Amino acid sequence: MTGPLDGYRIVDLTGVISGPFATMILADQGADVIKVETPGVGDYTRQAGNRKADLSASFLNNNRNKRSIAINLKDKRGLEIFNRLIKTADVLTQNFRPGVAERIGVGEDDVRKIAPNIIYVSISGFGEKGPFKTMPTYDPLIQALSGLASVQGGSDEKRPRLIRTIVPDKVTALTAAQAITAALLKRERSGVAQHVRLSMLDSVVAFLWSSDMGGQTFIGETVSQQRAASFIDLIYETQDGHMSVSTMTNLQWVAFTVAAEHPEWQEDERFKTPALRDLNINDRLQLIQSSLETKTTDEWMDILEPAGVPCAPVLTRKEIPDHPQIQASEILVELEHPQAGPLRQARAAARFDKTPPTMRRNAPLLGQHTTELMTELGYDATEIDAHRKASVTGG
Repeated sequence: MTGPLDGYRIVDLTGVISGPFATMILADQGADVIKVETPGVGDYTRQAGNRKADLSASFLNNNRNKRSIAINLKDKRGLEIFNRLIKTADVLTQNFRPGVAERIGVGEDDVRKIAPNIIYVSISGFGEKGPFKTMPTYDPLIQALSGLASVQGGSDEKRPRLIRTIVPDKVTALTAAQAITAALLKRERSGVAQHVRLSMLDSVVAFLWSSDMGGQTFIGETVSQQRAASFIDLIYETQDGHMSVSTMTNLQWVAFTVAAEHPEWQEDERFKTPALRDLNINDRLQLIQSSLETKTTDEWMDILEPAGVPCAPVLTRKEIPDHPQIQASEILVELEHPQAGPLRQARAAARFDKTPPTMRRNAPLLGQHTTELMTELGYDATEIDAHRKASVTGG
């Protein structure tokens, strides 16, 4: 049995990460995702670094379970193929800068003339209004404008720092995948098809507000950033590396003080309640650090885990595949790519017991499924060949 979205078709005009990662989540869950790319060019990430057999890891890791059709949308004949394709689709996704989709003839009004019941999804960088609406979008810009870089710096007074992974792109992808599923459910129940709009900036600010914007929540009241974010425990140094330890509840704090052989910390007036431990977070973290640096990470894991103290080693990227928890959870899978050879990828995170997601196909070559899809759309071999020779299609 295929995934829970089996039977739904998504036409995907997005590129780079935010859109492709979103549609890959849905493809993993069974949707037929058709990636529309420009002949001879394709998604920008096809040219990214870390390559093997002319395939980039970035493209492979964000586009599996999809089919690729290469169409020149600037050619009237290419637009005709696209229009025939969207007649068969439930969802169209695009992440052009505001105004571009309309200019090339794939805006909502144009699409709804062909497919009135389609879910139309627009993913932008900064939104469709405001002074930044047409600015080219890159992850560091969103980290800067959203406040994420300030949060990562530790306080508003310290030097802002970027998170060294593209959080805005990936948070937007998760938001988009959920929103698309919700829009499909609404259409299923009411027949209402709608336009879903989201931006990377919207997604990251909403993401941060759940835990990092306590100081901006109560209007008219000033709350220090230190107190507003005081639930966060840091990464600690041990004799041979680093680990994370969390002592949020009273039971966990008491368990840690006993395991660390410092029961006197329980009587310290600064740490008697969770509120006081939050208020005196710097002092508390310094005490924890002074204790943890006396043993190795493995030694502390052997002490803290049986004591009921939440803890984990800080793994390097090379160590992740071999960790027993990663292996027990079967998070990583190995598969064979006909061009790139053996690959390791993370499986779909959500597991459905009745309709499990599967890896049905590798990320496609550029235009790999052009002939297959045009045949499905009713074109004969002569027409398909003529379009290819005229550079209307590729693959």
